[in-house]
Amino acid sequence: MLERLGEVIRKATDRITNAIFLDKNLVDSIIRDLQRALIEADVNILLVKQLSDKIKKVALDERIKGIEKKEHLIKILHDELVKILGEYKQLKLQSKQNRIMLLGLYGAGKTTTIAKLGNYYAKRGKKVALVGLDVHRPAAKEQLKQLAEKNKLDYFIDEKENNAVKTWKKFKKELKDYNLVLIDTAGRHNLDKALIKEIKNLSKEIQPTETILVMPADIGQAAKKQSQEFKDAVNISGVIITRMDSTAKGGGALTACAETKAPVYFITNGEKINDIEEFAPERFLSRLLGMGDLQSLIEKIKSVTDEKKSQKILKEGKLTLEDVIEQVKSMSALGGFNKIKSMIPGFSSAKIPEELLGTQEAKIKKWEHIIKSMTPEERQNPTLFDDKKTGTSRLNRVAHGAGVTNSEIRSLLKQYKMLNTMLKDSSNFDPEKPISQKQMMKLARKFMKGKKLKF
Repeated sequence: MLERLGEVIRKATDRITNAIFLDKNLVDSIIRDLQRALIEADVNILLVKQLSDKIKKVALDERIKGIEKKEHLIKILHDELVKILGEYKQLKLQSKQNRIMLLGLYGAGKTTTIAKLGNYYAKRGKKVALVGLDVHRPAAKEQLKQLAEKNKLDYFIDEKENNAVKTWKKFKKELKDYNLVLIDTAGRHNLDKALIKEIKNLSKEIQPTETILVMPADIGQAAKKQSQEFKDAVNISGVIITRMDSTAKGGGALTACAETKAPVYFITNGEKINDIEEFAPERFLSRLLGMGDLQSLIEKIKSVTDEKKSQKILKEGKLTLEDVIEQVKSMSALGGFNKIKSMIPGFSSAKIPEELLGTQEAKIKKWEHIIKSMTPEERQNPTLFDDKKTGTSRLNRVAHGAGVTNSEIRSLLKQYKMLNTMLKDSSNFDPEKPISQKQMMKLARKFMKGKKLKF
């Protein structure tokens, strides 16, 4: 998403930094590239002009000299881009019950987003309930039910009732036990009088703590009109923008919301349940500039891992084979390394060989078959395979049961040993010390081959 814009901004910053003189020709060239990239990302042309004028004014101001001017110009570029992305506003939950109504037109992705949001907060310790009040779209209730069951979320749906207010009243008492209630509402092709009336009636009955508009990124600058109309009609408190992975128009949707002062709480960027993240303009821009976003990465990791189990592993300083599979599956749930590399400082433009990215899913399945073919004792204590007397016969038995070769089992055991060594020697890793592209590639290849990593 917005990869081209990020590349252009990075190049512009480099050109400013490396320039001996910031003359008019260089400034005009940088501005032209920025304008083209911003317009391609569907950012409002008036905002593009304002940004261009400000950069030109600073760059050609003769009163600012040398390095100071370059630093000032880069800061202006950064600050103005953050400004057009909007102000950071976190969705803050109350200590008492939170009732969040999600609104939106047909095709915005409300139902899927409700499940993602429910999973996001359930992983953070909230007791979550999903309520299906979309009584008009025939598949809406069934879709919400399937998503809730698949992701182990509590849900309340009345498949026979066609009145949204009656459905809410039916479940109102049961919902008192939940501290976060997420409510799916009906959509329309446009914000007509009937939809406004239905939303207002529901709002009066539910008294939501937040009313959030869900809209897709691919509507671009039309997001401005839509967010303003919903804000005027039903007083939305914020926005979630979906499908940020599928379009270059995301810049239009983000900047349009900023213009209407409708804060973007979350963005979604894929089909998986964990493909949702809090929108923070500073951090978002940091990723565009190739500077990473470790805070969002940590949040993503929290959303796919069992925090209690992770703490237990760290406390004991030892992994079982089941733990290895669980940790690798968690990485897969994040979307794989290719999807999260933009969050790691210095890696957004890294060229990672396809063989390091494309083979993991098949390898995980093989590992699962191998582990299922082991005895409980072998899973807890894989050193049994090193025994000179019984090790080979154990390997042969497991290989036959899993339909794999002995060397594939040894490869799993090597990686298991390597991860345990890393866990014990984690004090050797200095997160503040930058790792070069060459070093990272070396580490990645060693990991794939099951070799010990040295930081």
